This record gives sequence, structure tokens and C-alpha cells, in this order.
Amino acid sequence: MCWLVYIVVLTDLTHWYCSSKCCCCLCTVRCQKFLISCVGEDWIFLILLGLFMALLSWLVDFGIGICLQSQKWMYVNLESNVFLQYLAWVTYPVVLITFSAGFTQLLAPQAVGSGIPEIKTILRGVVLKECLTFKTFVAKVIGLTSALGSGMPLGKESPFVHIASLGAALLCKFMSLFGGIYENESRNIELLSVACAVGVSCVFAAPIGGLLFSIEAMSTFFTVRNYWRGFFAATVTAFMYRVLAVWNRDEVTITALLPTNFRQDFPFDLQELPAFAVLGIASGLGGALFVCLNRQIVQLIRNQKTIKKFLMKKRLLYPALVTLLVSTLTFPPGFGQFMAAKLTQMESLETLLDNQTWSKQGIPEEFDSNSHSQAWKHPQVNVFVTLTLFVVMKFWMSALAMTMPVPCGAFMPVFVIGAAFGRLVGESMAAWFPDGVHSDGTIYPIEPGVYAAVGAAALSGAVTHTVSTAVVVFELTGQISHILPVMIAVILANAVAQSLQPSLYDSLIMIKKLPYLPELGWGHHEYYNICVEDIMIRDVMYITLNCCYRDLHDVLLTGHLKTLALLESSESMILLGSIERAQIQALLSLQLGRPRRLKYLRDRATAEKRLSVVSHPSSEDGSTMVNQEVHFQVNKVKVQIHLYKMWCLPSVLKPGSVKEEWEENQLDEQVNFDNCMIDPAPIQLVESTSLHKTHTIFSLLGLDHAYVTSIGRLIGVVSLKELQKAIEGSVAVKGVNVRPPLASFRDSGTSGTIMNNENKARDLHKLWNRRKLMSLPKEHRASDSDEKSK
Repeated sequence: MCWLVYIVVLTDLTHWYCSSKCCCCLCTVRCQKFLISCVGEDWIFLILLGLFMALLSWLVDFGIGICLQSQKWMYVNLESNVFLQYLAWVTYPVVLITFSAGFTQLLAPQAVGSGIPEIKTILRGVVLKECLTFKTFVAKVIGLTSALGSGMPLGKESPFVHIASLGAALLCKFMSLFGGIYENESRNIELLSVACAVGVSCVFAAPIGGLLFSIEAMSTFFTVRNYWRGFFAATVTAFMYRVLAVWNRDEVTITALLPTNFRQDFPFDLQELPAFAVLGIASGLGGALFVCLNRQIVQLIRNQKTIKKFLMKKRLLYPALVTLLVSTLTFPPGFGQFMAAKLTQMESLETLLDNQTWSKQGIPEEFDSNSHSQAWKHPQVNVFVTLTLFVVMKFWMSALAMTMPVPCGAFMPVFVIGAAFGRLVGESMAAWFPDGVHSDGTIYPIEPGVYAAVGAAALSGAVTHTVSTAVVVFELTGQISHILPVMIAVILANAVAQSLQPSLYDSLIMIKKLPYLPELGWGHHEYYNICVEDIMIRDVMYITLNCCYRDLHDVLLTGHLKTLALLESSESMILLGSIERAQIQALLSLQLGRPRRLKYLRDRATAEKRLSVVSHPSSEDGSTMVNQEVHFQVNKVKVQIHLYKMWCLPSVLKPGSVKEEWEENQLDEQVNFDNCMIDPAPIQLVESTSLHKTHTIFSLLGLDHAYVTSIGRLIGVVSLKELQKAIEGSVAVKGVNVRPPLASFRDSGTSGTIMNNENKARDLHKLWNRRKLMSLPKEHRASDSDEKSK
């Protein structure tokens, strides 16, 4: 009896242990799923992106600082010999620039330049796969560090927008392990726009200005739900970037990147507003001139065939020569002594934003010997000459340096040039009003540093066609008291620059010939009178519902379109949908592929076997039957090997061969669209759609083409290329139907309009009744085939 009780208790314990173990396993699986779902959340992604980019930006700054300090160390330790000083000053940047150009060219040529034109194109919906790879990321970071470490007038902000986009793309691939939503293409494009804000924020520690700049410079239309993502990620980046500076003991606490101490109680007088307005207008002219100069330099090199061929063979020679020229002109004992060549870009910007008025201190000894302002003094010339030479020389040097095949940007050099120009205006105002501005019996001296901040925001805004540079200046200096003069200057600069030239990024897009839709610009009222029928292509390639495989084959050979229109018939021209090129290739492969060839071979071999059996009847003893069977099997193997080589291996068709005859028969069969994916609702426009509305639709949806229909009939197609040419005013090209701008308006205003509308309505009812009786081929589903097989 005791043994029985013991066995029962042991059985209960075993059952309890197994059940508890199952519960633990179930809880573990649920916890694992919960953690995976939490890791895939947006805020985790944004925090990781912000922390990673802040750390990377700080590391790049650290590497750039080491390179610049090394150059200064060599220059100072060779003071006894000017020739050795010159060699060190020139050779060092040439080596770094050559290394940057060579490394980038070998690893990832897509990393050359700022990267913003490519990101703008990607955000518009165009696929540029090589621009968002890990190789491009490595080449961009190392190449940018070497290029900026050379001391050339290049910028960090634009390349870091590309680097942040690369980081976001790579992080999306990693996060897709935890959540499949990160494999969604449209969502990843939204996260790329957030990464652009992060890229600006981790350079200037300006989260608000970074987000606004990314919206203005990168996006044609911005999704409002990305607002919190952009602000959150940019704030995390800016905070971490400044915390790293405190951790490295570069700063005592978290402050602005370039803090200023402008006057707060009386920041400016109303009498100074005209000066700020003139500064904005001049900055707008300067910004347009900078964009034009950069484009002219590139076109000059490309149009000269001899120079182009030579530079294509010697790719590293051009950046070395440009660096040699710039380094020679900025050599401090030489011409560089007139333009503060000893200072880096950040040191120059820090001195230009200084409150101290240099024009009152013409005597050199009155400069503070401990500050970087000593670099702006010269015993023979005054500060006006120094600032003028700095602005003029850095202007064309920056435009020239941007053409080098290295990762680089133009925002920071233009920002510094604008600050120098504003400083020149401020020093001039201080010289014209030495006693300052009088208000209520109180004298307020002119602050040239305020003009430097206004000039920096105005010129950079004019070059990039953005207003958010004003917010970047506020966050960069930590003061917002001069918001009115800064905004006035930036808006006027944008108005002038946009009326003269495209933005620098749009100019680079045109130079690189990227598929991007230009902006309509100012004074685009005439675009309301130009209709789609004036610019569309009427000779459209299409396939019909009752076409044969030969038609598909001919379409693939004659054109390179990504999608083709599917029509009911060539007579009705009713648009049923669109088919991608890959689907058409799949249909042809299915019809002429190896499985069908092998099936035909098997059927043919079976037929030959039956004919052989019929022609050789069996004998009485069966010996003749066995010999014939063996002989037939040997011949069957030989025939199958021969047919396999002839049919399934690639070879040239011989006229009149069996293979050619079989393929001709297969091509003449009618196409079966049951297993083909058809888009039943492609984007369609009516012929009277205005160019302005077409531009809006293309920009909003990221289209590359749209079909033009009239009561369901296909009459043309308009692509990104035609729309771009129409906006640029060059619609008179081959294949484009050019009509006067008011032709559509005149046609719609004729006396026969009512009768035409009645006819169209009658035709529309007929087409609708026909369409009810007809249905599109449905996509083949596995479940349907399974049910049929069952």
C-alpha cells in the first residue's frame, strides 16, 4: 500500500514539474516577443540614431583637430627656415586631399561631394542603391575627415547629412531583425528625412534649425507625423554632442557652440534696419554669384575635351593642383598674412562674432594679444583691407575647392564668408558712426559682431534657398535678441537669390543630371495655362489584353520602359492598367523557359517510344522484344542528351531547325495574364490638367510618369523628363507635341464645346457598359489552386 502511495505522489510531482516547465517556456517566449517588439519601436531607433551620430560627429571633429594641430605644429617648429615652412604648409594638405580623393574613388565613388543632391533625389522616390551602402559610409567618413583635416575651405554640414542618412539606412537594416516594419520602403524614406535633421543637428548643436533646414532643403512635401521624430532625434543628437564636449573638458557645461554676448537691453536701433536690409540684398547677389561660379567652373572643365581626358586618366592630379594653389595663396608669411590664414574656420568664425570694434583699434598694439583677433591685424593695411581680401579670396577658393572629387560641403565656408562680409559692413557702420547710435540721451555703440551673424545667416540662406539658417544662427550663438534684423536680411537674400539662380543643391543636381523635378520658382502664373496635352508624348508603347508573346518580346527589345500600359485593344485604346517590365520578362521566361522545353522533350521521347513499339511487334520467344527494348533505351538516352544540348543550353538558332519552329509556335500563342501582377489603377491625368497641378502631383506622390487619358482612352504619357523640360522652357524636343500655351484654353472656349461634351458623355456611357461585361485577369493565388487540386 505504501508503494502505491509513493508512486501516485511521484506521478503528481512529475506532472506538476512538466506543467510548470511549460509555463516557464511560454512566459519566456512571450517576454522575448515583448522585448523584440519594444526594440523595434520608433523611439528606440531615434535614440540609437541620435547617439551614434553625435558620437561619430565628435570623433570626426577630434580627428580633424589632430590633423590641423599637426599642421600648425610643423609650421611653428620650422620658423627658422621659411622654405621648409612653405613645404610643410603645402605638402601636408596635398597629401591629405590626395589620400581622401584616392580612398573615396577606390572604395565608393558615390561618396564624392556633399551627398545632399543624391538624398534629395532619393527622398523624391528615385532609387539610388549605391548611395546608401556600408562602403559609401566608410568612404564618406574617412574621406571627409582627411579633406577637412587639410585646412581647405570645405564644409562638414552637407556631408554629415549624407552620413546621417547612411546611418539611418544601415540602422533600418539592423532593426528589421526585430520588426518587419523597417523593411517598408515608404517608412524608410520618412526616416531618411529625420536623419537629415540629425545630420545638421550634430554639426551645429541646433536641433530646431536642423529640422527646419532638412524640411526646406531636402523635402518637397513633409509628412507632419515626422515632426516629433525629427525633433526628438535632433534633440538627442545635439544634447549628446555637447555632453561629449563637456566630458572631453572642452567646455565647462552645456552651452551654445559659439556663444556670444551681444547687448540685450538695446540690441539694435531702427536706424540700423536699412543697413541690415542692404546687407541681405548684397548677400542674395553674392549667393547667386557663388552658385553660378561653381557651376561655370564645373562646366568649363567638362566642356574642354583635352582637359577632361587628361583628368580622367590622372584623377588625383586635379585635387592635388587645386590644393597646391589654395595652400600657396594662404601661406601665412606670403599672401596669407592679409587674410588671417593662420586661423581655422571655427576660429575665424569665433573672432568675426566678437563684440569688439576693430576699426577703432587701428593701432596693432591695442589688439588683445591672447585672442585670435591678432591674426586680423597687419602693420601696413587696416582691417577693412584684410576683411575685403578674405571675402574675395575665400569666395572663389571655396567655389573652386568644391569641385574636387572628395567628400565635402559648402555650407560652412559660405557661412564664414557671410560672417566676414557682415563684419566688414559692421566695421564700416562703426567707422561712419563712431559715437554710436543715440537714443533717449544714451549712447549705444555699433556692434560689428551682430552684422557678422546677420551676414552669415543671409549668405548661407541665399546659397541654399532656406530661411532656417536664421534659426541655426540663433542656436549657434545662443542669443535670439536680433531675430528681426536676421529675418529681414535672410528673407531679402532669399528673394534676390531665388529670382536669379537655383539653389546650390539644385545646381549640383542639374550638373550630375539626376532625375529630380525642379521647382517652379517665382512668377509661375503662366504654368496654369500650359496643359498636359501640350507636353505629353503621344506615341506610347503598350500591350493589349489579346496580344501574343511575340508582342511582349518585341516590346522588350524596342524599349527600356519600367512599366507598360495594358489596353483592352488597339481599336478602343481603353486603359485597363499597367504591368512592370519584370512581370513581362517573367511571362516570357515562363513560356520559353527550361521547364516547358523539358516537358516537350519528354512528350516527344514518349511518342517515339510508342512508335517504336508499334513498328516492332513481339516474337514468340520474346528474345527479339528484349533486344529491341535495350536498343531503344540506348538510342533514347542519346537522343535526350542531344536534344538537351540543343534545346536547354544557349546556342544560336539555325533557320528551319526544330528549336526555332518550337519557339516560333510558342511566341504565336496568346498571352495568359492570370499569373501576372497588374496594377489596375495607374496614375492618370486628363489632357486639360495644368502644368502647375501636374508638378504638384508628381512632387507629392514621387511619380516618374503618368498616363494621359480621355474618357478612359489612352492618348499619351508624360514622364519626369518631359515635365522637367517644360518647366525649364525647352519643350521643343523630339517626341513632344508643342502647342501654344493658350491653345487648350482657346479650344475649350469654342462654340462647339457643348456638343463635344455631349458626345463625350455618350461615349463614356458606352464604355462604362462595355467595361461592366469585361474583367481584368485576376492574380493567381495558391489557395485557389489548392482547392482545385483537392
